[in-house]
Amino acid sequence: MKEIHDCAGVGVTCGSFALEAALNAYGVKRIAFLSPYFPVANAEVRRFFEDCGFTVVRDVCLRRPSPVQIAHTTDEMCRAAIRELDGDDVEAIVQVGTNLSMVRMAAAAELYLGKPVVAINTATYWHALRQCGINDKVQGFGRLLSHY
Repeated sequence: MKEIHDCAGVGVTCGSFALEAALNAYGVKRIAFLSPYFPVANAEVRRFFEDCGFTVVRDVCLRRPSPVQIAHTTDEMCRAAIRELDGDDVEAIVQVGTNLSMVRMAAAAELYLGKPVVAINTATYWHALRQCGINDKVQGFGRLLSHY
């Protein structure tokens, strides 16, 4: 990211570093995550989060067979995954996989679970704004955009 920033002359981000920054903004350490991927990919996602200092309590793989099928993941599949991931031992739930849009559902889940539910696309948008010095607060898409 530093190389791209230096070359472009503007702030930059990517999904993984945006999620790390978002979780740090919330001040959480114990997370659970869902992905549209298979177990082999979730192992790498887990390793990334653990390398960043987070404890991954559990994860769910939705095992979507293609990028098109990832985009066609149903709300019910995501709701079921959120229910499976939630627990008193988890401080935040994270959704990875940018072709799986959970922006609005994550914001709603945050309200009824009473804990951060971070969608990767929301985190990336938030982090891109902050990296460019834009600190505007946006309502309706979860606490990340409205408070941090």
